[in-house]
Amino acid sequence: MTQQNSTPKKKTRRVKPTAWRIHDIIDPRSLRVQLTAAHMENVHNQQAARKRVLDLLHGALFRGRMIAQERLESGADGLDTANLLAAVMDEVLHALFDYTTTHVFRSKNPTQGERMAVMAVGGYGRRALAPSSDVDLLFVRTYKQTAWAESVIEFMLYALWDLGLKVGHAFRTIDECIRLSKEDYTIRTAILDKRLLFGDEEIAEELNQRFAKDVIDGRAAEFIQAKLEERDHRVSKEGNSRFRVEPNVKEGKGGLRDLQTLFWLAKYIHGGDNFDEVLINQVFSKSDASSFRREARFLWTVRCHLHYVAGRGEDRLSFDLQPEIASRMGFVDKAGMSGVERFMKRYFLAAKEVGALTRILCAKLEAIEQKKPSGLLRFMPAPAPKPLDDKNFVLDGGRVSYVQADVVKNDPLNLLRLFKFADEGGYDIHPDAIGITRENLKAFKIEYRKDPEAQKLFIDVVTSKDHPGTTLKIMNETGLLGRFLPEFGRIVAQTQFNMYHHYTVDEHTIRGVEAMNNVERGELAEDHPLSTSIFAEIVHRRALYLAMLLHDTGKGQGDQQIEGAKNARGACLRLGLGKEEAELVAWLVGNHLEMSDTAQRRDISDPRTIATFAKKVGTVERLRLLLVLTVCDIRAVGPGVWNSWKGQLLRELYYATEAALRGGRTDEASVQMQISKRAEESRNAVMGKISSLPVSLSNLEDAYWISFDTDIHQWHAETIIAAKEKTISAARIEAELSATQVLVFAEDRPRLFADLCQELTDAGADIISARLFSTGNGQVLDVFEIQTSSGEPFCADDPNRLTLLADALTATALGEEHNTSIAMGGFKASRRQAAFIVEPVVSINTKDSDSAVLVELSGRNRQGLMQEIANVLVNEGLSILSAHAESYGMMIHDVFYVETQENKELDKEKLTKELLGVLRRDELKAPRTPARELKRAKTSENR
Repeated sequence: MTQQNSTPKKKTRRVKPTAWRIHDIIDPRSLRVQLTAAHMENVHNQQAARKRVLDLLHGALFRGRMIAQERLESGADGLDTANLLAAVMDEVLHALFDYTTTHVFRSKNPTQGERMAVMAVGGYGRRALAPSSDVDLLFVRTYKQTAWAESVIEFMLYALWDLGLKVGHAFRTIDECIRLSKEDYTIRTAILDKRLLFGDEEIAEELNQRFAKDVIDGRAAEFIQAKLEERDHRVSKEGNSRFRVEPNVKEGKGGLRDLQTLFWLAKYIHGGDNFDEVLINQVFSKSDASSFRREARFLWTVRCHLHYVAGRGEDRLSFDLQPEIASRMGFVDKAGMSGVERFMKRYFLAAKEVGALTRILCAKLEAIEQKKPSGLLRFMPAPAPKPLDDKNFVLDGGRVSYVQADVVKNDPLNLLRLFKFADEGGYDIHPDAIGITRENLKAFKIEYRKDPEAQKLFIDVVTSKDHPGTTLKIMNETGLLGRFLPEFGRIVAQTQFNMYHHYTVDEHTIRGVEAMNNVERGELAEDHPLSTSIFAEIVHRRALYLAMLLHDTGKGQGDQQIEGAKNARGACLRLGLGKEEAELVAWLVGNHLEMSDTAQRRDISDPRTIATFAKKVGTVERLRLLLVLTVCDIRAVGPGVWNSWKGQLLRELYYATEAALRGGRTDEASVQMQISKRAEESRNAVMGKISSLPVSLSNLEDAYWISFDTDIHQWHAETIIAAKEKTISAARIEAELSATQVLVFAEDRPRLFADLCQELTDAGADIISARLFSTGNGQVLDVFEIQTSSGEPFCADDPNRLTLLADALTATALGEEHNTSIAMGGFKASRRQAAFIVEPVVSINTKDSDSAVLVELSGRNRQGLMQEIANVLVNEGLSILSAHAESYGMMIHDVFYVETQENKELDKEKLTKELLGVLRRDELKAPRTPARELKRAKTSENR
């Protein structure tokens, strides 16, 4: 990597600007004088007057925005910025209204129909306006629409649009506002935030009174239900997690909209005209209000920077924007973490805090309304909480809670007992109990981590058969999980700056536990049949769950498997596990990537691959544990990461390794005997399906016969028979593998494989696997698995294109020219991908295979990369036996098994240099952003 300047940068101290006054930014009197002068100077030229007025308003708006941006970049928080921008907009709109009603459409004696109030609604009504947000206005009248009012509104709106503003507007009577608010919760919510800007104050006051009486009174329960349903729908669209690594600051779970929802609900029930008044009502405790203010200011700061950096109303905190926002907010590299990772950790800690507030306050508000009986029931006492077996806990409204706050101070183990009761009974946890837990974490002293009862309570929750993931999520939100298990606490809100992971490390881990529980319960049998079937045979179930909980605790500390194993061993011994069981957990954590790496990056038909892996695993029990751990780890990475192709590879590796371990011998000779036996069984199976086996296929080595199932063998045989054992290509969708399989049977020649790769990449296919088999008579059988760039079977929805692809491959195999165009566009570097600097790596070794040289490469993905690599290998006189491709977002990891020509020595240094050149080619052509660099982690870090 390029050597960096060793001179330390001087850290600039960020000083928060002093408070602002709007009159110091915009002088209302001076602006109106200038607008009047513009009218007087162009009294006979309305077009010139309008242009001059817009220039003056634009100047005032621009000055206000620049001052807001300068204050933000100097250390002011985002809420201060949003308030300033709203105040600037107030002055500009008021000046425009005065100009319009004084000089353009003056009404000396306004009639009842010409009375009008102009109100801000939505976020603007709350005096919070992001740099590129919409300006939402409500024009309120008491009477039917008049030509005067219509002209005033039209003039103002066209002027605002010409100023480049996005304006949401409505023109309604008070009756219409009330009727529509009752019918539509979106309109009701917008008007809830109403604020008079200018115009008729009596109209505004009448709307306020009518809205409070006719819309708010007695309707809180239905409003709460509607807003919570709306929130559920919104976060579901955003992935239903506050820990997605490219979060939506506004709409995402744990974002600003969640805080706004709390604000609306509290205001609806208990009133308040502004931010501070709402926060001091009875819903918010002092600590809740403090947390609300702190996280609102942080999230608003992120959003305002985001708008300024993107130059538009962008609320998605994408990878290409994260480094620049981190830099602007003063996050620098520190303690082994990059500035962007520290920034994103702070962001997700804020999202976690917002999540806790949302859970506590929404449930509290809902409970308040549910406890308000209607009719004669309002004279009856509310039902008392139901005592539980343990006198320290009660069931309140179907939720488990502490009988009183003191029970935690008297016995801090009640913090853990709360979650055990919730898990055993299948109860939700009362919001009051969550609040008490959060406020009393310090009472849970370090020495309680070694308390036998505490250890049992915790392990019972982690290994529960009743959805432990749900309980662990709440425990994590309260902070108790990280408090009791400090190894886990270090990964809370931790991110990895790459495009492979979808969630923070703690969220990924808990999803892994949840996936494991679903496998055990048989709920994922269709996706994971082998894992489901062997789970009941697992002896060390507790060790498996603890390994999942601890498997990523080494991230950010060096080699994640080595450090994770150390953390796991220490945690398990502290939890009271015996030495043997603790070592098993440590072994699983220290090897949790080995099975997926072997399955996806090695030729599992090679006896040495199976022998090496079997020796590492050692026992069938460890093999079972490692398979389930691997499957659940991959599944928990994010949507679409797991597919049937990965499942097939893992199953093949499992069965081959299990056979070796059950046979009691893991040397290569014994493994080869088992492979030969399986190959013979496969030959016999396909011969039972067809009349005769093509000579070319009967001569193929064992590797071919154990690489595919009988159905695929039959398809290959029938395709070659139909072609009379001459050159042929064919393709079909293998839905169970989430891939399209391509068969090419042809006369062998130099560069054949490279040419076929070129044809596939030109068509836009992503090659995930290629296996090459020699018939021994000058012919070869090449089998490719290909997908789209999104991981779907290639051309699954267009069979005609598959036929064209097969024809093109046949022509290529024959060395013929063809004009058929089937390209559908392949991989192209995006701005998000260009945010990462990926240092390419090449390694060449002969240790992992008895008969081949392994060429292993990592680097940035791009269209045609495999074909370029194949060209280099062929030019060096290497014969390609198989190729295995794996992608992680913008990164690839390819492994080629190659043979050298007889009596020719491989020049490793030269080959490495040429392959690095290919991996670095076109690197600078990718679009760039202000992002600086991604520290290259080992490939294992990208899992």
